[in-house]
Amino acid sequence: MPRSVRFTLCASALLLSAGLNARVYAEDAGMEETKEAKTPNEAEAAPAVPDKPAPPAAPEDAEAKRKRAFKIRDTPPAAAVEGPKPEPVEPLDPAALEASLARGVAFLLERQNKDGWWGSARQTKDLNIYAPAPGAHDAFRSAVTGLAVWALCDAADYRSDKRVHKALERAEKWMGEHLPKLRRATPDALYNVWGHAFAIQGLVRLHGLDLEEEAKKNAERRAKLAQLIDQQIELLGRYESIDGGWGYYDFHTRTQKPGSSPSSFTTATVLLALKDAQGIGRAVPQKLIDRATWSIRRQRNADYTYLYGEYLKKWPVWDINRPAGSLGRSQACNLALRRWGDASCNDAVLKTWLDRLFARNGWLSAGRKRPVPHESFFAIAGYFYYYGHLYAGLSIDELPAGERAHFRDQLAHVLMPLQEKDGCWWDYPFYDYHFDYGTAMALLSLSRCRTPAPAASPKK
Repeated sequence: MPRSVRFTLCASALLLSAGLNARVYAEDAGMEETKEAKTPNEAEAAPAVPDKPAPPAAPEDAEAKRKRAFKIRDTPPAAAVEGPKPEPVEPLDPAALEASLARGVAFLLERQNKDGWWGSARQTKDLNIYAPAPGAHDAFRSAVTGLAVWALCDAADYRSDKRVHKALERAEKWMGEHLPKLRRATPDALYNVWGHAFAIQGLVRLHGLDLEEEAKKNAERRAKLAQLIDQQIELLGRYESIDGGWGYYDFHTRTQKPGSSPSSFTTATVLLALKDAQGIGRAVPQKLIDRATWSIRRQRNADYTYLYGEYLKKWPVWDINRPAGSLGRSQACNLALRRWGDASCNDAVLKTWLDRLFARNGWLSAGRKRPVPHESFFAIAGYFYYYGHLYAGLSIDELPAGERAHFRDQLAHVLMPLQEKDGCWWDYPFYDYHFDYGTAMALLSLSRCRTPAPAASPKK
């Protein structure tokens, strides 16, 4: 290369470097770069032009501030409303549905302990999940009893079936005696969060029943139930994660105010219980809700998959956080955010994820009945199967009445063939609780397939 050409290239490079550096320094200093370069003489001669004051910004109302602070969307991203569609199925046979529900109800009635609760720790296996006694099992019994009560209220008629009436009376008495004493088992095991949440769901349904013949006695019952619900709400506030939301382990800090990493689905479960409690007039602290919904949104990906827990935020596309891994969580998380005012979880999002659940049900089903948690594809654990379908059923309730039939047919098509010969459903060998919680969740799901479905959850 001739010397003159090399000199020209070097000079150009130096000038370009100087220009880039000047631009960087100007940006760092908060200065605006001029559109056209000027010589020093031109710059000196140019008259100073005073900056025009920026027009005053419109005042931001309280709701706008809240949305900005908590990154609340008004519309979903495109990825959240795109997904697979399930194959068409035969229309639901109402008679077959009622027969299935009746068998499930009969199973729950048979399984209730004489003192009024459901579930036990009597059945174990080689690998049992960490459950320090007795507190962990107090929590499991409370959660399963709340679910069973909820299921009997939705799937059966206590007014025409004396067995159901008696079962609910026994359960109400047991819950009134034991729920006030429910606490975490140890500093690192917070299963009581599940007990408080599902107990609230059962108590809210009992609150709406007239189990006594006299109006005065029913009013007294409701006052006691309301007090019990308020106490469960207070305890959920006490065991809230320091980051907002709820988790069920605190292995790192073991502090009085839990330092647990909030999990998306546990937080969603609690939020939906709190919404139903609010629907019958119970007070729920708004700060508790704001922190919890913000926790779930921090764990939400653009396609509305949700992290298993916030501790996985640096691995958003790890198997368990991908669409197949989120099949059992997205239904609950979308529904919880929607009921607490997230407009982006609209009908299109609910329908997209319902379709995905039915089209890709094999991924969730592959973990069903496996004895080791998270050993299946996408780190799916068996106990997410009926949990995911429970909140799918509740999501169907949210849709316009004319758009539910397709999803009801799909839900019944999935669940009814899985009923065992004795009338139960189960998905994970969990001491002796799985027969009862699996059956309760399946009954709650299938009761949404009735036409018309049972009344939707109470709303304020």
